[in-house]
Amino acid sequence: MDNTIWATAWLGAAHGPYPAGNPSAQPDQSFAFPDPATGARDQSFRLILRPDIWGKAARLRFSNVMGSRPLTIDGAYAGLQESGSGVAPGTNQPVRFNGANSITIAAGNMAWSDPVALPFVDDGENILLRGHRLAVSFHVAGASGPMTWHAKALATSYVTPPGAGSHGATEHGTAFPLTTASWFFLDAVDMRAAPGTRVIVCLGDSITDGTLAAMNADDRWPDVLARRLHARHGNRVAVVNAGIGGNQVASPARHDIANPLNGGASALERLHRDVLDLASVAAVIWFEGINDLGISGSEPEPVIAGLREGVARIRAAIPGVRIIGATITSTIGAQRHHGHPVVETRRQAINEFLRATTIFDAVADFDAVTRDPATGELRAEMQPDGVIGGEGDKVHPNHAGYLAMGFAIDIDTLLA
Repeated sequence: MDNTIWATAWLGAAHGPYPAGNPSAQPDQSFAFPDPATGARDQSFRLILRPDIWGKAARLRFSNVMGSRPLTIDGAYAGLQESGSGVAPGTNQPVRFNGANSITIAAGNMAWSDPVALPFVDDGENILLRGHRLAVSFHVAGASGPMTWHAKALATSYVTPPGAGSHGATEHGTAFPLTTASWFFLDAVDMRAAPGTRVIVCLGDSITDGTLAAMNADDRWPDVLARRLHARHGNRVAVVNAGIGGNQVASPARHDIANPLNGGASALERLHRDVLDLASVAAVIWFEGINDLGISGSEPEPVIAGLREGVARIRAAIPGVRIIGATITSTIGAQRHHGHPVVETRRQAINEFLRATTIFDAVADFDAVTRDPATGELRAEMQPDGVIGGEGDKVHPNHAGYLAMGFAIDIDTLLA
């Protein structure tokens, strides 16, 4: 009898509708999606993603939460990426929905696939699978309307032109000539895992999402943390990234898809789908608040109240969960609102609360490991842009900064 459990192995937090969002290194999307109101039209996607752990079976969550009409998906497959838009021969497996080849998801809803066997996974503990990517292919029948997406994938995926039809079953990549640096419609993947496998959710904004991290390199701070944990615990721990560029703790009070903010729904509003509804969650690291200050002009008190509310909701929903808070990193010298002196004063007030409060099980001091004591800014070596070059924006760390953040978390406390 199979005693494995489901554990979330990948997350691409939905915030759309496209094109509202903050992508990085995005190719020209006008050929793939000439009309955002129409969305995808009779075309296929081959999304490339990296599960943090592998199992002998997976299930996929498709999302139409930002849609305005029913979304019909068919011809879905999951296989091991070979290179580019190609799938390794013999690995592409059909994905079913309640036994059927297709599913229609109502606007505002999500749906899980049936379990799909991954016969190329001989053993989830096989370190040779670590870092490999899953290719999830599917066809959008008709026109999707506004597309639910995750803008900042920092990974190259592939799309057919509109009207090209269903091509998910093909292993070769010639049917997918168009590229994207975002994920569409798919927002979570679970893997079958050993009992006791623990999932850590990193909840946050663009610094968690990976702005200024390199394309296809998996070097955001949650990735750095994951590599540390795998070195000690192997496949028994998965780290998933619930960061969204521009996201806020408590604002907006309600996210309206007719007038969307780039950062999507607040962390409090999206808490269920991006944390509480995930499988086998054992810990949450919450690093957020600078956009409440720099975008909404919030005082510290509503942010602190939002953190208190979110922590209470997480603890009520997940008995025994560990929750780590993280101090907000410096934005001194940044352009526009984030660099305003009042933002710095308010940031320090929230950090004082974080360092003193007992609502968290521990606090990761990201501010301390990334701030230059002489200037108050991000350290000079952590500022240059890692995606396209240039001087950086004095808000988002580069690879050096993400490394420091990933090592600032006490993994003994995290999984105590």
